[in-house]
Amino acid sequence: MCRVFQLALLCVLTVPQLPAAEIANLRNGYSITNEHHETLGETTRLYVGGDGASSYVEVATSQIESFEPAPSEPQQLSPASPTTQDLNGIISSASARSQIDADFIASVIRAESGNNPRAVSHKGAQGLMQLMPQTASNLGVKNSLDPAQNVDGGVRYLRALLLQYNGDAAKALAAYNAGPQRVRQYKGVPPYPETHAYVARVITDYNRKKLAEQKQQPKSAAYKTSASRRPTGNGSKTETEVAPGGSDPGSE
Repeated sequence: MCRVFQLALLCVLTVPQLPAAEIANLRNGYSITNEHHETLGETTRLYVGGDGASSYVEVATSQIESFEPAPSEPQQLSPASPTTQDLNGIISSASARSQIDADFIASVIRAESGNNPRAVSHKGAQGLMQLMPQTASNLGVKNSLDPAQNVDGGVRYLRALLLQYNGDAAKALAAYNAGPQRVRQYKGVPPYPETHAYVARVITDYNRKKLAEQKQQPKSAAYKTSASRRPTGNGSKTETEVAPGGSDPGSE
């Protein structure tokens, strides 16, 4: 029987996400996208959430090589673009094949590439889900800059990690970012600021989407209940038929 990965609300960080303002480039080759930073002597706080106070990671000041402005928020991909396909359609197809929540896939893509199918990192990771050349080859992805191929390969890899970690999203994300060997070495999310920031960013974005869906559900349920009321008997009484409640697609 096919295992269904339906990720319930991930209560790790549930702050709203604001546009990133800068990128901190670290001496180890990684970078952390953040809203702003605060230097406290030997330690620098990089604020990665939208509440401006509690969502931050701390990095040794000496390990930060430079800061640079973050790129502007990605624009919607044009369906008419000859180099892209409809991203929502690609994600929906990958979700159906893998049984991973489409919103979770979308949050990973947003954190990895900002929805840019042409993104290439300084380490050589490519495309929407930032596949390294060797990983892409292992997955049978021939062109990592092709959106459909990239997402298909990236989601298959993500599914394998979720299976490996029994559905633990935080560990799977950490392995996607830092490698399974690091998760194995530290028996969990490795103590790398950039990995903690990455996991937090994906989970924050995913939670934001699910919270928005939850807020819409009561309105939808109330509408269905009201619409189903109809006269019965002599018209002096009413009978209420409540339509079967559709649960959150990511909660079953």
